[in-house]
Parts: sequence; structure tokens; C-alpha cells
Amino acid sequence: MAAAVSTNPKTPSTGRSGAWLGQAVRRPEMGSLLGLIAVFVFFAVFGGQVFVSPAGFASWLNVAAEIGIIALPVGLLMIAGELDMSVGAIIPASSMTLAIITGFYGLPEIVGIIAALGVGLAVGFVNGFAVNRTGVPSLIVTIGTMFAVMGLTLGLAVMLTGSTSTSMAPTAVSKTILGSFIGGMFQVTVFWWAAFIVVIGWLLHVSPVGNWIYALGGDRISARNAGIPTDRLTIGLFMMSGFAAAFVGVGQAMVYQSAQVAGGQSFIFNSIMCVVIGGVLLTGGFGSVLGIVLGTITFSMVNQGIYFTGFDPNLGSVIIGALLLVAVLMNDTFRNMSLSYSARKRK
Repeated sequence: MAAAVSTNPKTPSTGRSGAWLGQAVRRPEMGSLLGLIAVFVFFAVFGGQVFVSPAGFASWLNVAAEIGIIALPVGLLMIAGELDMSVGAIIPASSMTLAIITGFYGLPEIVGIIAALGVGLAVGFVNGFAVNRTGVPSLIVTIGTMFAVMGLTLGLAVMLTGSTSTSMAPTAVSKTILGSFIGGMFQVTVFWWAAFIVVIGWLLHVSPVGNWIYALGGDRISARNAGIPTDRLTIGLFMMSGFAAAFVGVGQAMVYQSAQVAGGQSFIFNSIMCVVIGGVLLTGGFGSVLGIVLGTITFSMVNQGIYFTGFDPNLGSVIIGALLLVAVLMNDTFRNMSLSYSARKRK
């Protein structure tokens, strides 16, 4: 006689799968994963074979890499309850620093690269120090430093070179490491983005510093009372953000073999949108590196995918705006589900 097959939904295997599914749904990056799948399917259908070809993947991956390198530390700052608007000014400032030192004055390239990255670290330190000492919201502080850096970049560039743009000729080694294209399509920045993902993923989700960042975003005063070095942590996060923006600026100078005082402002809101689409709350204390990566890919797909369709390219901005609004609503939904689930478990 054949053994009866249980149809009880509470059997151990079903229970385990149901619990796993419930935990997955409550993850902070679940909304961004669903959005990514929907966006990919949409453009795969309307963009045709070109969108899913290597050239199509390269078009949005190259964009995602540059934005993603900046979005990762910006995301950590947002999880910690802070914002950094100065990244848009650091990118051209670092590019011009490198181009002026190596292209205009002819100094060794390593000197220009170190100086360019130092610009980002210095601006980040000023941001963190000012936020700690003044108590002024980081949004206001970094807007102030953004305009200050923009003005200094323009003024010094004109004073030193007499122009708002400077060309440079990178060496073969630096061009290969920072400004080359793999297979003629994929910018080497994609691999640098992967390295940033690993390092920042370890920092947030493995090292003890990750718990400090979440605590800082939850309640700064409680975090300080718990012994967390909130001031040093804040400065460190801002310096990380400045370094990432300067790194992108150096890469752009290598790719285009020139630098201009204008440009970079689009990275401010684009990086914030990637982070929000990735499930990070604007109020802080909630988010993940995986979500930021998924949000960056989703944003880049929309940004580039519209050109593979027959639609008006201006619709890309409409889609991104709608996506941002939906992402905020979904983030709140998944966060409330996670909090209610945690509350039930404690009972």
C-alpha cells in the first residue's frame, strides 16, 4: 500500500520554505530586486536583441560603475543619517587637479593621482568636521562645501592655466589600470566598482563598524552613549565619500584625457536616487550594500535602456521619477513588514 502524502501546509519542509520566503520578502533590498526584474524585462521586450547583447550590457554597466562607486559610500552615509551633496564638485576638482599637475606642469603622474585623491579626502574631512562641530544638518554643510569647491576649482584653474579645461596624456600603465575598455566595450571602472562593492560590503555587513553605522543612523545620541566613536565615524564616512568621488574624477580624466571645471553635478542626485531605489531609507538606519547595487543597476538600465527603444528619450526621466516614487513607497512597506515581524518574534 502506497504511503500517504501529507498535504498539511505546516509540514517541516513547507514550514522551512515558508519561513525562508517570509524572511526574503522582508529584506531591505527586496523592493529593488523586484524593480530591477521589471525594468530588465521591460527593456528586453521593447529594446530588442540589442539591449541584451554585450554592447547593450556595456552601455548600462559603464554608467552603473561610475555612479555605483559614488553611490556605495553615499549609501553608507544615508544609513548613518547623513547626506553628501559635495560629490558633484569633487569629481571635476579631482580631474582638474590631476590634469593640471601632470598635463600642464608635467609632473609625475603618481603625484597628480595622489593629489587628486587627496582633494576628495580633504573635502570629506571638512564635511565631517563641520557636521560634528556645528551641528548643522549635513545637507546644508555639504551644499556649502559643494559651492566652495566649485568656485575654487574654477578660480584656480583660470589663474593657473588661463582656461577652464586642461588636456593630459596618461601613460600606458595608468590608462590600462584606470581608463581602458575591456573588449572595446566594458570600461575597466566596472572591475573597480566590483572591488568597492566587496570592500564596502565587508565594512557594513561583516565588520563591527557596520553595526556602528546602523546605530548612528538609528539614534546618534544613543550611539554615542553606547561608546561608539560617532564623531570619528562621521568624519570617516564623509572622507570615504570624498575619496570615491575623487577616484571617479581620476578615472574620467584618464578616459577622456582631459578635464573641465564643469560637470559632475548629475552624480549628486543620480547617486542618491540609486541609493533610495536600493531600499535605503532617507531617515537612516536601514539599508544594505546589495540593495544599493541593485538600485544602481536599475537606475542605469532605465537611463540607458530608453535609447534602445523607439520611445522618446525624454521618457527616461519620467520613468526614473516614477521609479523613485514607487521605490520610496515600497521601501516603507518592506520596512514596516520587517519591523512588525521582529515585534512578533520578540513576543
